[in-house]
Amino acid sequence: MRSPTLSELPIPENRKTGWPWTEENQQLSDRMPGGASWPLVSIVTPSYNQGSFIEETIRSVLLQGYPNLEYIIIDGGSTDDSVEIIRKYAPWLSYWVSEPDNGQAHAINKGFKMAHGELLTWLNSDDIYVGRSIIGRIVEISRAYPEADVITGSGILLNEKGHWIHSVDVQGKYAYYRHLRYRDTIFQPATFFKKYVVEAIPLDESLMYTFDWDFFVRMSKAYNILPVPDAVAGYRMYGRNKTAAGGEVRIRELAEVTGRYLGRTSWQYGVLKSFLAFYRAGEKLPGPARLWLLSGIKKMSSLVTVMSFKRITGIDI
Repeated sequence: MRSPTLSELPIPENRKTGWPWTEENQQLSDRMPGGASWPLVSIVTPSYNQGSFIEETIRSVLLQGYPNLEYIIIDGGSTDDSVEIIRKYAPWLSYWVSEPDNGQAHAINKGFKMAHGELLTWLNSDDIYVGRSIIGRIVEISRAYPEADVITGSGILLNEKGHWIHSVDVQGKYAYYRHLRYRDTIFQPATFFKKYVVEAIPLDESLMYTFDWDFFVRMSKAYNILPVPDAVAGYRMYGRNKTAAGGEVRIRELAEVTGRYLGRTSWQYGVLKSFLAFYRAGEKLPGPARLWLLSGIKKMSSLVTVMSFKRITGIDI
């Protein structure tokens, strides 16, 4: 499918202006420079009760002006207005479904199994593409560097209202196995990979919060990653998103993935397991004391990966 133009899409009802509400990318020509056809690119969006954000996500994909796009949305049975919004854009979707699933990783794997593109990625339903004609740019890089199995870029962090918080422009420098074992240093929404990568390394559906980190570690051990400086995507950080609200389950998964790749005798694994024990004990405390302790433990557990990365590599990121 060729990306639609702004005039072809529904008029947004939220009165917002700018990208991707009242602005669009220039449509790319039918052929790449040199005459070759643009390869099919598949984008999967897992969705569940993100009605506040998903329309912006959808429009940021569809308005890329790319000539050969496959866009798949896997909704987990949302009970808010997500399905109504998805249905509004259904004519420009290659496939969409709304049904119960087994979590985000399962939804993404479902989408990947349906995808046919040469390049694939997933874009969560509260994230957006920020670059102009960024899909075309990624394809051009892929063709210029055919040895690259994975291309990862930079981006920005956004708050709940979509306002800029700060740029993320360093992770790609450390997107290699020797670094990723200590910390997730890949900016997920800015990362594209060849189809054979996800065919060989599906996401671990037993993980809810750290499946992307685990995927990137396994991927980096087997395939070539090309970091590029291009700003590709915006990642939304706010109190209700999964990363911020993970609690005990996220700490447990941080320990699990750390144990897989650093070993269960590593000090990082031991610290995270200790935090998990304190977290469980803190849940029994009353009122404000419980909230204060649990919040502190959750923040400290996330810092362990940062501290371990700096201690081992000497790099402060």
